[in-house]
Amino acid sequence: MSESPVGSNAQSTNPVDGSGPSQPSGSPVPSSSPLENHASDNPNHPSDNPTDEVEVVSEKSDDNGKRLRSPYWAHYNRVKICGVYKAICNYCGAKISEETRNGTSHLKEHYIRKHQKKDNMRQQILTNNFMNKDRPPQLTSYSFDHEMARKQLASAIIMHEYPLSIVEHVGFRRYSNALQPLFKVPCRNTMKAEIFKIYEYQRGKTMGLVVSNASRLAITTDMWTSSNQKKGFMAVTAHFIDESWTLQSRILRFIYVPCPHTKEVLCDQLLNCLMDWNIDRKISSITVDNCSTNDAMIDLLWDKLDSTSLMLGGELFHMRCCAHILNLIVKDGLDVIKVGIEKVRDSVAYWTASPKREEKFEETVRQLNVTSTKKLGLDCATRWNSTFLMLQTALLYKDVFIRLSKRDTQYSSLPSEREWGFARDVCQKLKFFFKVTELFSRTKYPTTNQCFPNICEIRLELRDWLHSENQVIREMAKRMVEKFDKYWLVVHGVVGVSAVLDPRYKINVLEFYFKLLFPTSYKEEVEKVRALCYKLLKEYQCPSSGIEGIGDSSSHSSSLDEESLSKYDVYMLRESKRSRTIDTAKLELDYYLSEAVLQKSTGFDVLNWWKSHQPKYPILQAMARDLLAIPVSTVASESAFSTSGRLVSPHRSRLHPDTMEALMCAQSWLWAAEMKGVLL
Repeated sequence: MSESPVGSNAQSTNPVDGSGPSQPSGSPVPSSSPLENHASDNPNHPSDNPTDEVEVVSEKSDDNGKRLRSPYWAHYNRVKICGVYKAICNYCGAKISEETRNGTSHLKEHYIRKHQKKDNMRQQILTNNFMNKDRPPQLTSYSFDHEMARKQLASAIIMHEYPLSIVEHVGFRRYSNALQPLFKVPCRNTMKAEIFKIYEYQRGKTMGLVVSNASRLAITTDMWTSSNQKKGFMAVTAHFIDESWTLQSRILRFIYVPCPHTKEVLCDQLLNCLMDWNIDRKISSITVDNCSTNDAMIDLLWDKLDSTSLMLGGELFHMRCCAHILNLIVKDGLDVIKVGIEKVRDSVAYWTASPKREEKFEETVRQLNVTSTKKLGLDCATRWNSTFLMLQTALLYKDVFIRLSKRDTQYSSLPSEREWGFARDVCQKLKFFFKVTELFSRTKYPTTNQCFPNICEIRLELRDWLHSENQVIREMAKRMVEKFDKYWLVVHGVVGVSAVLDPRYKINVLEFYFKLLFPTSYKEEVEKVRALCYKLLKEYQCPSSGIEGIGDSSSHSSSLDEESLSKYDVYMLRESKRSRTIDTAKLELDYYLSEAVLQKSTGFDVLNWWKSHQPKYPILQAMARDLLAIPVSTVASESAFSTSGRLVSPHRSRLHPDTMEALMCAQSWLWAAEMKGVLL
């Protein structure tokens, strides 16, 4: 790169080759770049100060001949003024002390502070919105934001469960440098601090959303213990229907709970969570697994909460997990054939114990031309649906097991023909139960309204099993009916009312199933649910009487009117308002029930139906919005455990409980924002 004389005392020869015509003293010399032209126009540029003795030196190397490697030298000319090295800014002509032994941080700071933003604003690149493939690339202004890049890296670690140590991986650092050389990959501690910043920010946003939402919140909670740390964690999840009638779920806390996990400890942790989030007066119900500790915890919690803020004073507060109850029912039935199940389980474990055995099993599958491609898999002893799937898959390979038993003398757990027959009959019977379990475990749309008809179908199915010709099926049914009647003989109020609030069911579904289950007393059972609907409606009507236009225009004028009346007149005025309120609410429910039920159709959205009928049923829609948000299982809280198991695995360094909670909760909040298309 050629150098130009900068001052009036510069040598008259051409600085490139030492020859050529000389320039008059004080005359500007053509610059080799636009930046140099820009610099020479500045009044502070050394070329305008004829009293300084300026010597142009090489920009490519220092006095020792070493190359000047800093990219920021591209923005400066290196000169020697009166024996002192100076760096002349190409943009403003500022003279900055330049001693190579002092580094270039001061040059960098000057450029970033004075010129980087203005310089980058002139740069335009072709950007591509990778999240929206339908939008073509656009030519837009771009400037690299180091803080935003660090924030997005922290978000990626949270959302995709990357280890914090990824920032220390050589391959990741090289990849980041290839993408953007200006980005300095932070260390693990800096990344952890960034994650906590995101957690606190998203927590504030989520808390604002939850607190400002007009409807009640349903809570699910469950405990999880890490296998390698032996620490217990409580997941607390809130469910609600927002202003646009969309079902929302958010993890509120993932709390480390020290031992012992008594009812008092669990109650205090849950109560603190509800109060910290300021939602203790907005709770509709709490869904928990069925166990004695949870029952005692709910009783303690109910005593500590303000009962006047709960629906019907807390009558519907405790909701048992339907998926857990169904698991208990079926497990009792499967105990009848536990010997045969153990043989199938041992067979699967034997042929999946080593790669060599798996290869031998697959070779036999090909020899017998078995078309199934399903993999053998062991079940989880506490989850009946996993046992069902194991039996189903094993039945497909029955002939394979029989053939292998003749070739491998060590394989001694082959089920008998009778046991295979029991397994086949049981799997056939349990298909409906498996389907219902999947329904109860869904969280993307309401399931409370579909709970009642499915529970009734289960009871009718068990009644048919009691008359089966197969003695094993009859014995299973007997045990399962006992467990069913223990938990579901009395229909939970939330389940019954939610079925009525489904325009495809209404009272008709109660009458149909109660006639089959209680032929002599079905009318009384129907009236119990109907009375509960009116009781709830009355409670919802009272605080919203102003919406219906019932009562005086303002509380102030009402109080003035009552002051001028006698005590009897005041009493009659209040009674009149109360009776009108009750009658209006009753008429609204009566009108809803008098209309014909909707025909069942694929893809029916019960929330969308209530959204479109808000003006028609202003009180009923408020009830529906609260009750339909109640989940019938704790699967939403349990789903967090699969993530937590990956975060705290035996093969990874142990995370502090606070860090784990930040990762778990922030992941839930970031993905919720991502699904809504909100920028992080």
